Amino acid sequence: MNLRHRLLSFCFLVVFAACGSAVTAGGLDLSRAVVLSPQGDEVPLPQRTAARMLVEEVEKRTQRRWPIVSEVPDRQTPVIVLGTPEQLARIKTPAPIVLAQDLPAESFSITVAAQGLPPTVTCLGADSRGVLFAAGRLLREMRMTDGKVELDESFNLTSAPQTPLRGHQLGYRPKTNSYDAWNVAQWEQYIRELAVFGSNAVELIPPRSDDDDESPHFPLPKIDMMVEMSRICDEYDQDVWIWYPAMDEDYADPATVEFALKEWADVFKRLPRIDAVFVPGGDPGHTHPKPLMALLEKQAASLKTFHPEAEMWMSPQSFNDEWTEIFLTDLNREQPDWLTGIVFGPQVWVPLPKLREAIPSKYPIRRYPDITHSRHCQYPVPDWDLAYALTIGREGINPRPIDQAAIYRRYDEYAYGFLTYSEGCNDDFNKIVWSMLGWDVDTPVIDIVRQYSRFFIGPEYEEGFAQGLLALERNWRGPLLTNQGVYTTLAQFQDLERTASPALLKNWRFQQALYRAYYDAYIRSRLIFETALEEAAMQALRGARESGSLAAIDKADGLLQQAVHSPPSADWRAHVVELADALYGSIRMQLSVARHKAIATERGANLDMIDAPLNNRPWLQKRFAAIRALDDENARLAEIDKIVRWTDPGPGGFYDDLGDPMRQPHLVRGPGATLDPQHFESSLLGTSVRNGILSTNPISWWHHAESMHNAPLTMQYDDLDPTAAYRIRVSYLGDMPPIKIRLTADDEHEIHPLIDKSRPEPLFEFDIPRAATADGKLTLRWYREPGHGGNGRGSQVSEIWLMRK
Repeated sequence: MNLRHRLLSFCFLVVFAACGSAVTAGGLDLSRAVVLSPQGDEVPLPQRTAARMLVEEVEKRTQRRWPIVSEVPDRQTPVIVLGTPEQLARIKTPAPIVLAQDLPAESFSITVAAQGLPPTVTCLGADSRGVLFAAGRLLREMRMTDGKVELDESFNLTSAPQTPLRGHQLGYRPKTNSYDAWNVAQWEQYIRELAVFGSNAVELIPPRSDDDDESPHFPLPKIDMMVEMSRICDEYDQDVWIWYPAMDEDYADPATVEFALKEWADVFKRLPRIDAVFVPGGDPGHTHPKPLMALLEKQAASLKTFHPEAEMWMSPQSFNDEWTEIFLTDLNREQPDWLTGIVFGPQVWVPLPKLREAIPSKYPIRRYPDITHSRHCQYPVPDWDLAYALTIGREGINPRPIDQAAIYRRYDEYAYGFLTYSEGCNDDFNKIVWSMLGWDVDTPVIDIVRQYSRFFIGPEYEEGFAQGLLALERNWRGPLLTNQGVYTTLAQFQDLERTASPALLKNWRFQQALYRAYYDAYIRSRLIFETALEEAAMQALRGARESGSLAAIDKADGLLQQAVHSPPSADWRAHVVELADALYGSIRMQLSVARHKAIATERGANLDMIDAPLNNRPWLQKRFAAIRALDDENARLAEIDKIVRWTDPGPGGFYDDLGDPMRQPHLVRGPGATLDPQHFESSLLGTSVRNGILSTNPISWWHHAESMHNAPLTMQYDDLDPTAAYRIRVSYLGDMPPIKIRLTADDEHEIHPLIDKSRPEPLFEFDIPRAATADGKLTLRWYREPGHGGNGRGSQVSEIWLMRK
């Protein structure tokens, strides 16, 4: 061949290589890749599942299906190598397979050789789970759009989990706001998606718990779906836990124990995989620790009959002080081997660091964090605006990236791992926060929201949606009335909505974010409107002596009725309803009792609360009716005067609305939610509204300040008149009226002993001893009945007037 021919041949090869290159300006093009992964029965099922997961998730996002092959087809087609070194040794790979020998369980490496022939992405797992997590991490890193898959050619990673146990409770039961309607395919998809983000465990709920036996949404009976979920978990090598409450009345009765052993054994033998059983000490169930531990020893032996390696865990949940002391004493003395570990979750009234010190070191602690609820819960939204608490309620869609990361990191060092407490897909994003931090506690929050957005929403919307999730959390910061960012959040999501593809508009995670953005904005619009109406109504009442009492009441009533007859932002409300119906269609989320057959308003059905009053209209209209019934004008004016001067403590006095962060200057807050997210030492805000039932009390009684368990609720007054006598008026209500309350001054004067605060008008007045204010200062402390366990609530105060006599 002459020189000219050699040059032509060289140019042809260069042009051919350039045209066929898999490396583009955007990265390594994997659109036409193949997956080189061992298959066949000799390959562990989870490794085969990992390859199937990778192929199917790519196809869903790109409409391209990668073939799974057993040999490299040519030198140009990009290859995804997936497996363990042991399994890959059986087939010919583009390059020798090397995995560091010291990598721990579940670890993996991903290596990109973009210039290789063929271009290769090698995903190696230290074991079957490592292969699954390698495939999951690759899915999170790739940019997948219609017809195209790209990966940063410089991406290389070796990674191992920092936390051994990373899981989530997925209860197929009526009480949840969506799970009870999911079919087997939906459960596999969700369990798969959790595994993509590093989850390695799922907690199931048995057929008998504190739930109804049936749901109108069930596609399968409880036990049959439980079996299916156990099978799916085994395919994805997810540990199977069972949250198994001891529901019977008396486990000191041998007949009851015999019944429980048979009932539980019937479940144990049906499930193809069980790795652990967790029995809570209460809520539900409420059994003295001695018979409870005796039962669990027998149940642990029964469990091992069917699943020899399965473990038994328990928690002192809901134990009162006496039972907690008995439990800890017995545990330290006996240290039973049948018990594997202790669970720390809601209503465990020993703080986690102290619990770690109190139990033998042989027992690991598993966290059971409540990531699903926003109020009346383990980790409530700090200082949540009453308008949200009334409408969105306890179980709303609640992405809390900053809060959840702070809660995770605050107590990470004390625990072996976690399975979160979930009541539905409303907390979907929070599961991902915990899963990713469980893998690497130092993962920046912005990386979490971006990976979530890239994988579930799409790379073209990644940054907008990620910032939107952060904005939704900011929507819940501070007073809603002044939080103008709520409208900015909506505008940003409306921009995403306008450019979204038809497929994205049907994506349930996108729908959830839109629902929250529109819902929040609508509630703020109503709050502004109804606050202004109430102020105008109060202004009319202040002029009653000039206009006459009945005319003033009629004018005020007419103004308040505008909230019903002409509410603002009707288009936002209409779209909220549309999105609620769309979510029922896409993920069976039950946002309404009437429309979607939700089990209760309190269980996530916040569409039914969207029009709840946000001002004093119910109370004022009740008072108006009573005033109209009076015959005497002076008597009517006197009653109106009580309304307009409701918060007036008189000259030299002080008024606190303890449920309003802007009107509680004398409340001692303590360390606060950042340092004390479970409020063992900090006061917090609560609401007395439950199950969607609103009262006709003043709105200041709908919320309160409270302390938890045995901690006192404290108020501090300085700069009082040391020569004056003082009297207090206090309103007790809260959501736990059966729990009695006691008040002291300066820790030495009992203002009142334990009293029953459950009465229709919970206003009390007491004199303050002169000795308590002689130094110009006053410390008031409220205590609930000592010794109670349960939910820890009871020391709850709504309003305080400190009046100078």
